[in-house]
Amino acid sequence: MQGGSRVHRSRNEHTTAVTCMIHGRGYWSGQAVTVTVHPAPMGTGICMVRTDLDSRPQCVANVSHREDASLRTNLVCGDARFQMVEHLMAALAALEIDNAIVEIDREELPSLDGSSLAFVEQLSRAGLVIQARPKQRLIVHDRYRVGSSSGWVEAMPSKHGETYYEYQLSYDDETPIAPQAFGIELTPDRFIREIAPARTFVTAEQAEQIRATGLASHVTNQDLLVIDETGPIENSFRFANECARHKTLDMIGDLALTGVEIVGRFTSFRGGHNLNGRMAAQLHKLAIEQASRQSQQMADAKSQNTRRAKLTNTGIERRDAA
Repeated sequence: MQGGSRVHRSRNEHTTAVTCMIHGRGYWSGQAVTVTVHPAPMGTGICMVRTDLDSRPQCVANVSHREDASLRTNLVCGDARFQMVEHLMAALAALEIDNAIVEIDREELPSLDGSSLAFVEQLSRAGLVIQARPKQRLIVHDRYRVGSSSGWVEAMPSKHGETYYEYQLSYDDETPIAPQAFGIELTPDRFIREIAPARTFVTAEQAEQIRATGLASHVTNQDLLVIDETGPIENSFRFANECARHKTLDMIGDLALTGVEIVGRFTSFRGGHNLNGRMAAQLHKLAIEQASRQSQQMADAKSQNTRRAKLTNTGIERRDAA
């Protein structure tokens, strides 16, 4: 863990102070795309809009709209698909931007350099506005795990109320990517410095297989990390454990689809988007149950206060049983 511990306390929702734009090309489609992030009212969530379609369909970034896809996370609402949302979602979640209208003029978000760096740079320049509504939080009190012995994602309570992410990367003996790990207590500053620059990676063999399908033919070795037995091809690592850091970035973005601020310790061993999605669904279910309990408690308290007020107004003294 780097730096001092940050205990997560209740906070209000945030949106951006001004609109910002990010331009790039999609990894899979190669199409030029612009993402425009607008401020949004409290309670909006992250609402994505396809401006290239006549009906301008919208989709709230939530795990209930998640679509299983290879090597990325997609959202689908009706006929509208939003591909590769995880890098933007990680930036929004880590910077504590809760409400935004995200306009996209193509199906696939820009890949940029394979990291979240350009997203955090533009969002940081846009600034934050504190809104009047409290942010819903889910504090993990028990242990939850999805997956198997060969790969899993786990959520556990944190010791001091912090949010901590850890990724343990370990491929088979034939891969050129060495075993590595990364762990960090998440704060906006630490995300910007330690996670956002970490880039998407594939092995040289995977890159050839993808290109053989006709996808990503425009992607060069400078657009992501293509790794063989000598290391990155025509590129270099930003961190010795950059692959584990990028997997952590993906986990943050995928778990952001719970739609609430999550507090706990989140660990992945050889996990990917599918397992992250399963954990996000588990946490989303817990958040719904928690909100229902809190709503019932508030209703019960209001009802009790009303009964007390009626007794007081009628002059009847209420005595609790001994």
